[in-house]
Amino acid sequence: MCGIIGIVGHEVVNQTIYDALTVLQHRGQDAAGIITSDEKVLYLKRGNGLVRDVFYKQDMRMLQGNMGVGHVRYPTAGSSSSSEAQPFYVNSPYGISLAHNGNLTNADQLKKELYKEDRRHINTNSDSEILLNIFAQELSRQGAYKVHKEDIFTAVAGVHRRCRGAYSVVAMITRDGIVGFRDPNGIRPLCYGARETEKGLEYMLASESVALATQGFELIRDIMPGEAIYITNGGNLHLQQCAENPQYNSCIFEYVYFARPDSIIDNVWVHKARMRMGHKLADCILQNWSEHDIDVVIPIPDTSRTAAAEIALMLDVKFREGFIKNRYIGRTFIMPGQTKREKSVRQKLNPIDIEFKGKNVLLVDDSIVRGTTSREIVQMARSSGAKKVYFASAAPAVRYPNIYGIDMPAANELIAHDRTDEEVADLLGVDRLIYQSLNDLIASVREGDATLEKFDCSVFDGKYVMDEGREYFEKIEAQRNDLSRSNKGSTIAIDLSDATE
Repeated sequence: MCGIIGIVGHEVVNQTIYDALTVLQHRGQDAAGIITSDEKVLYLKRGNGLVRDVFYKQDMRMLQGNMGVGHVRYPTAGSSSSSEAQPFYVNSPYGISLAHNGNLTNADQLKKELYKEDRRHINTNSDSEILLNIFAQELSRQGAYKVHKEDIFTAVAGVHRRCRGAYSVVAMITRDGIVGFRDPNGIRPLCYGARETEKGLEYMLASESVALATQGFELIRDIMPGEAIYITNGGNLHLQQCAENPQYNSCIFEYVYFARPDSIIDNVWVHKARMRMGHKLADCILQNWSEHDIDVVIPIPDTSRTAAAEIALMLDVKFREGFIKNRYIGRTFIMPGQTKREKSVRQKLNPIDIEFKGKNVLLVDDSIVRGTTSREIVQMARSSGAKKVYFASAAPAVRYPNIYGIDMPAANELIAHDRTDEEVADLLGVDRLIYQSLNDLIASVREGDATLEKFDCSVFDGKYVMDEGREYFEKIEAQRNDLSRSNKGSTIAIDLSDATE
């Protein structure tokens, strides 16, 4: 999962991009990058680490220009080396910079096409660089000396025809403007807004609306599935549908975990969706466990707080903060590597013993993915004196890999894969485990916007928006195992064996 930003302004935009990226830091902590343009020269700074660690005063002074693109990354496809920090740049045609959130499922095929047919070379393992070159090649086919909006939209249509998977994209054409588009299924989010200045309207594209709000931009709307937006450096805005059969299949995990609660995604308040998840979980408990003996509901910070508060209210039991979070430790779910995740859990959370001692505790989390964090937290609760420990998940059991940009591609890493709920409960060490039903989860989100008929729920039900075939899943699992063994340093290894067969 990544966060992307694009701005067309009337003044220098470096600070606005920087501040917006810090708001989206929850979407990726592996790397950050900013590229700006003064319509003549590009200025680029990117590197591994948090936004605050990548950019220094001298970097900000260097990032001149009234247009720019920003990115925060955590690794999905590719590796976590600094060579894969975004945005990426290609000089032909026009000079294009691109930041991408998502995952291309036909990246290998596209890489071969780019080498054999388009004579373009890919220098990293990132599918984002492949996407950049596909867009550049489609734009190059238009053959225009100066880019026009029709050329942009034709090129995006070409991207949709060639690329499979999930992609929200912000790209900058050095002298001309900013382009944004979503894949025809709208799996990954992207929205845009505007703010009034003395010199006229400025526009911003972002993964989440909260990035707009904090910088004084008013949310206009989400980019629709398959739609593209082009904002010229003069501030002229153009929108066009570029896909043949677009339809919403928004990733429902955005509402469960990834997005900030103060964001609006596809016209749904994330905070309200999580409140409804809590309501429905409480209903489930009351219907199936009316004689419960829960003394206190305790959330696992931070994403589950909203749902946990609603559960406690409906069950008429106490809501207590039982864990103190070290806010200088990253989100363990998006850390690249199981060892780092296991090590960081106890550094990240510390229990308040008095809230557990002698009580039957219901722990509430947004989801259970690998189970590493959950298992450690259950042990903390018992060590703090809890009589019984129950566990509720605001999402259904995560049983299947994600192939659309979330870092859970290997099924054998998922605690619920090929296991019953009772087996998962035993592994977690809890006295009772309560999962949200998928129907209730979908209803919790859809209530915010009834027009959202379909969601990508593949991690829960194994039904993928696109049929990638068994070979694809076997390949990404093998790649993940290889990366976990060999992902050290930042040396780039360029393998053309597949492309030249």
